[in-house]
Amino acid sequence: MTGKVVSAAMQKTVVATIERLVKDPDYGKYVRRRSRFKIHDEKNECKVGDVIRFMETRPLSKDKCWRLLDFVKRVER
Repeated sequence: MTGKVVSAAMQKTVVATIERLVKDPDYGKYVRRRSRFKIHDEKNECKVGDVIRFMETRPLSKDKCWRLLDFVKRVER
């Protein structure tokens, strides 16, 4: 999966979101839906704004069952 990092405040964990457009069944208007994932980042190299690829893995904690694969686009800081 590919998502954008929105938080990198934890140690070895980042939070990424995937945003999609869904058509509302009643009004026909498109609405943004976001899914948030906690991702294991062993080297603490992700920054807010990075676009990353990640995959599902065994549970690493209560909320974290995803791990970082690689970077699609890195933010310049």
